[in-house]
Amino acid sequence: MATICRQAVSGRLLAKQNRLQLTRWLTTTRCAYAASAQTGKRNFSKPGVKNLVLVEGVRLPFCVAGTDYKNAMPHDLARGAIQGLLRRTNIDKDKIGCVIVGTVIQEVKTSNLAREAALGAGISNRIPAHTVTQACVSSNQAITTGMGYLAMGICDTFIAGGVEVMSDVPIRHSRGMRKIMLNLNKAKSVGAKLSMVAQILKPKMWIPELPAIAEFSTGETMGHSADRLAAAFAVSRQEQDEFAHRSHHLTDKAINEGLLSDVIPYKAPGQNKLTTRDNGVRTSNLEQLAKLKPAFIKPHGTITAANSSFLSDGASACLVMTEEKARELGYKPKVYLRDYVYVSQDPKDQLLLAPAYSTPQLLMRNGLTIADIDVFEYHEAFAFGAPPLEKFNSWGGSLSIGHPFGATGVRLVTTAANRLIKEGGHLGLVAACAAGGQGVAMLVERCP
Repeated sequence: MATICRQAVSGRLLAKQNRLQLTRWLTTTRCAYAASAQTGKRNFSKPGVKNLVLVEGVRLPFCVAGTDYKNAMPHDLARGAIQGLLRRTNIDKDKIGCVIVGTVIQEVKTSNLAREAALGAGISNRIPAHTVTQACVSSNQAITTGMGYLAMGICDTFIAGGVEVMSDVPIRHSRGMRKIMLNLNKAKSVGAKLSMVAQILKPKMWIPELPAIAEFSTGETMGHSADRLAAAFAVSRQEQDEFAHRSHHLTDKAINEGLLSDVIPYKAPGQNKLTTRDNGVRTSNLEQLAKLKPAFIKPHGTITAANSSFLSDGASACLVMTEEKARELGYKPKVYLRDYVYVSQDPKDQLLLAPAYSTPQLLMRNGLTIADIDVFEYHEAFAFGAPPLEKFNSWGGSLSIGHPFGATGVRLVTTAANRLIKEGGHLGLVAACAAGGQGVAMLVERCP
């Protein structure tokens, strides 16, 4: 009992210290820039730096893994997203400078799936395409990589996207089995081959290597990390359930009001019907959520299936140009892509805290405070912690929409742009955490 009491006191002290740390961070950010923050709309153009704009962004409906897209391969979905973007923008395919697609769990048959998706979408084989990966911010990385190309004058327009198919993740033979199968081809004598066949018959050789959503460096799943962070910051199960409940109901409302204009219908391979909306939205009541058991740390954890983002399939794509090129081609851009920062923390104790670090860095770089931001679009991996809720993910988030790892970044940027236009805002801030203790924050400004 004494040990339990000491642990409880220690937990309360840690929670208090963490809350004080975050409060100190927010206060410092506000105080440091309260004097310099200008009233009204500021111009964030930088001398000698090209204005880069998001022209349009689309995505396929995000679906629960094992449902509508269970027969699709990643390049199928990425191709569908790119084709949808081409149809919506009606851009001349020869005007595209390059294609960059983010993904996390790689399909071995299409090691450069961006190239396969681009070719499948009818883009010229003379236009380069490559694949990037950075966990849950992979399509953010696709966008910012392309921004570098535009800034350097390598091209003046590109397509960035992302895709994930969790319905068909690679399941490998055991390492021992793989070695035998590779060596079997090299065996020259019948005796050598029979010896290897005898090894194959051992039961342990047939135990597969199943994929796990866990950190390689720590062996801990994100769910376990979220449970520990929720406890450290004293975020209760009820608060998490309420946050998840909010996300699902806001997404349902946004769908019914036609606000998710980035979603394009898609007929997946093996399906007889069009998929027209995200299929993971659940409008349960709080009493139903409270009945669910902990999913990771049992029996006292607070992370459940309801307040976690579910395994999802989906793809997204966006068209980015220099402002000069967009005007030349007659487009009305949605937002300027003004700035971004990537951060990295301890993957053990700060795995999911990247937005808490990337947000203030981005604000400080641009002389802003939290109050200057009109729209927040943050990735909801789990339900704990958020900026001002009246500005936060007001059309729902990853908890309800879904989180195909490679595709979420483009969704966040596109939704921020669409919300700024719909709500008449000026600045939007996008942020997300990623495996390895990494993350991103991006600043977008509504185009006039």
